[in-house]
This record gives sequence, structure tokens and C-alpha cells, in this order.
Amino acid sequence: MTTDYAERTESVVMVADVDCSPPAPRLSAADGVGGLCARAEALLRAAVFGEAAEVFAEALRLAPGDRRARLGWNRAVRGLVPRWHFAMMNDVERNTAFQAAIESVVRPGSLVLDIGAGSGLLAMMAARAGAERVVTCEAVPQVAAVAREIVARNGLAGCVQVVAKPSYELRVGVDLPRPADVLTTETVDCALLGEGIVPTVEHARRHLLTADPVVVPWRGTVLAQLVHSPELSRLNTVDLVSGFDLSEFNRLATAEYFSFRLRTVPHTGLSEPVELFSFDFGRGPVEPERRRIRVEPVADGTCHAVVFWFSLGLVPGIVLSNGPDNPASHWRQAVQCLPAPLPVRAGQPVDLIVSHDREHVFVERVVALEAP
Repeated sequence: MTTDYAERTESVVMVADVDCSPPAPRLSAADGVGGLCARAEALLRAAVFGEAAEVFAEALRLAPGDRRARLGWNRAVRGLVPRWHFAMMNDVERNTAFQAAIESVVRPGSLVLDIGAGSGLLAMMAARAGAERVVTCEAVPQVAAVAREIVARNGLAGCVQVVAKPSYELRVGVDLPRPADVLTTETVDCALLGEGIVPTVEHARRHLLTADPVVVPWRGTVLAQLVHSPELSRLNTVDLVSGFDLSEFNRLATAEYFSFRLRTVPHTGLSEPVELFSFDFGRGPVEPERRRIRVEPVADGTCHAVVFWFSLGLVPGIVLSNGPDNPASHWRQAVQCLPAPLPVRAGQPVDLIVSHDREHVFVERVVALEAP
């Protein structure tokens, strides 16, 4: 997933009041708070956010009120925890859908595995739905520690266990008492696959779940549309600026998709949405795929980009979408700009050559076909 929203400074400061770092190796007190902060700031400049957070936390243990250490710790955490987490947690449509889906599949005695704990919200929903036990894993230790505090504050520490590990490090008999009956996860980005939901679910099915588990979400589809929008093109290309030719900078343009909220720029859809790929997370395995998909434009225009999004089936009858017509969703759309704008005509077919490698969706080419 990608960052959608402005920073929520007030929330960050509130979280910073919690010591949510794992126990850091005890460094010599002789280093002093200043020495520890200097070392952590060097790590911060190198974008080694996890280690920087640990060293800043050590400085805070020596001097809890040190402003330099507290601000440095928060800067490190901001590198680890993108701001979209707050928008995601406040997404009423998402939360309502997941709650309804979880309540429909959890039974008394269920063991639920939740991958990607975040705040622990989905895990607590499963506990409230009647699960006997919920194990939720979180790869970022600082986030896992806060999730553990949240679970305890909500009186669910006896039912929900937060494990500070990525899911592929979990072991039945160590982290899980037995294979889980239900899997919940929301490891999706704006184009569905970018946070690794396919390999994540497949690993869980092989190693962590029963032979016939319930997987939430159970399926997902990627949809796409041809779009006219010079404004989108200018987000990824440059030509003449102030009388200077900057076009060589286009060598550094994004070849794949980037996230963007389509409704924030003028645009025209040149085709109806078409399905690119569909995935059944409850079965598998999912293999890489390449397809040629014929699209019939519904209007004349210049195609500057292919915009795509997902339709996510949590359980049969409960669907989430980040399509351009859904302003309530915290997810943006995925935008892949064409290397060169392509004129299209209504009724004259266009072929999309698209592929996925299980973790990324990519539009290889858009081909305008000759009129008969």
C-alpha cells in the first residue's frame, strides 16, 4: 500500500508516549544520551529505521524526557509506519465489511490466524465474534508492541496473542497451538497484489492452516480502464520547462503503476472497466500469468494511462472496492502511464498486454488495432 494522507502529527505524538520498541541491546551508559542520539540519527539518515528506533529507545530509557531522543524516535517510527495506517483504521466501509465477514465465518472453538496485525483491529473483531483463540502476527516490532497494548487495553489479552514475526516465520506448535481454522488478512495495496497477499496466503495454507480453512478475503479481481488525462501524464513525464528541455529526466520515470486518487484530476474514461485478472485465495496455487485483453473504446480521445483497481470479496456477498467511483475508500487507484500517449477511436478495438508475477500487476503494452 502507499501513503494517501497528510501526516497525523497529533496521533503520532500520542503513540510516541508508549515505549513500543523491542528490548534493544543494552549499550554502554558511557555513550551518553547525546552519543546514542548521534548514532541513531546516522541510522535515520541511512533509512535504517528499525535500528534507529531501537537506539533512540535506548536513549529514552536513560533520559525519558530528552526531546532530541523523543523526536528522533518518532521520526524513525514514521519511516516504519506509513501514515495511511490512520486512514485505514478510520475507513468505516472497510471496517464494517471486515466485521460482517469475520462474524459470518468465526465459530465457537475457532482458532483464527490474522496476518498483518497493524493495530490488532481484525484480530479483536475475531475475538469478539466468538473465536476461542486468535493469533495475529506483525512483522514490524514497534507496531506489534503497540498492538499488544491495544489488545490488553480492550480486555482481550487472554484471547488474542500478538506475535512480532512475519507470517513465514510462524510455526505450529510454537506460535500456534494447532493449525488455524480461519485466516484473516488485509495485505493488499491499491492494485491488490503489491503487499504480497498471494505468497502470504499460499504459505499459510501449506504450513499454518487446516486442510479446509476459511480464508478472508476469499477472492479478488483486478479491473482496468483506459483514461484520457494529460494531468496524469504530467505526473510521470516532463518536456519543456521554463524554456529548458528536461525530457532526458523521463529515463527515471516510473515504469510500473503508482497510486493516485483519480478523482483529484480532470480525466475521461475512454472505455468501460475490463477484468485483467481474478484470484481465488482459498485455493491456488496462483501462477504468473500474461494475457492479451481486447478493449473497445467508447469515446474518441488520447489514452494517457491505464487505471486499475481491485474488487475484493471478503466472503460471498461482502465485497470491497477501491474503484474510482468509491470516494469512501481509503485506498487510491493504481495508475500506469503510457510511455507515449495513444490516440483511440470509439468502436476501434485496443489490445492490452498485461501480466502479473504474483506480486505485481503490469501493463506491458497498449496496442491500437487497425480499423477493418
